[in-house]
Amino acid sequence: MEYQKYTDLLISLIEKYAFKVIAAILILIIGMWLVKKVVKLSQKLMELRGIDITLQKFLGDLLSWTLKVLVFITAISQVGVQTTSFIAILGAAGLAVGLALQGSLANFAGGALIMIFKPFKVGDLIEAQGELGSVQEIQIFVTKIISPGNKLVIIPNGTLSNGNIKNYTQLGMLRVDLTIGVSYDADIKKTKDVLMNVLSENTKVLKDPAPTVNVSELADSSVNFSVRPWATPANYWDVYFETIEATKLALDAAGIEIPYPHRVHIQK
Repeated sequence: MEYQKYTDLLISLIEKYAFKVIAAILILIIGMWLVKKVVKLSQKLMELRGIDITLQKFLGDLLSWTLKVLVFITAISQVGVQTTSFIAILGAAGLAVGLALQGSLANFAGGALIMIFKPFKVGDLIEAQGELGSVQEIQIFVTKIISPGNKLVIIPNGTLSNGNIKNYTQLGMLRVDLTIGVSYDADIKKTKDVLMNVLSENTKVLKDPAPTVNVSELADSSVNFSVRPWATPANYWDVYFETIEATKLALDAAGIEIPYPHRVHIQK
């Protein structure tokens, strides 16, 4: 009765493992549900304590993955898998994966360094790895920034944390550097007064530090003035473009010539 033999074996296996399998499935379902609740609760607690939003995201992801691994190990232990052996296997696999994913581990370490030393935070305007943009999100392995042209740039945290980073937001103000050239026939004092008046009339130009206008160069065909207004990072480009436009209009109104290249055509 070969058929009866296999039937009895199947029944015995079901009797032995059915409850354990059901228990393991319930642990997975309830455990994953609890993980979500715990992560949400931890994020609310971090918000109440005023922890930086970038650090909240990083710690939330780290807590989520750690708890999920613990739930999985607990679930498989219910079906008779030796967790000590499994952890040893995970350790060996982790070593092999770690050697294969050295770049990813470097990115993880870079993300941790960014969280600890906080060279920038979400919303800051930064320049790094040849890219300029506002920080949208700092993840465990990568940082996402939005360029001025509304392009999403993803930078690995490993290279980001080991390279030069320019943070244009952290100090709260930026200097706008402009060079304005006028004719040699123009009166220097009058020109400075006109340029300074342009800056003083722009409400987006900061009063402290005060803007400056100075002769910076006696060029071949123009006297060049360094025009240096200060602005908040949010108003930087507004001040930049508005100053150029207002300067042209003011110099024209004052009768001050802005020289331009002259071309000489020789008839042959």
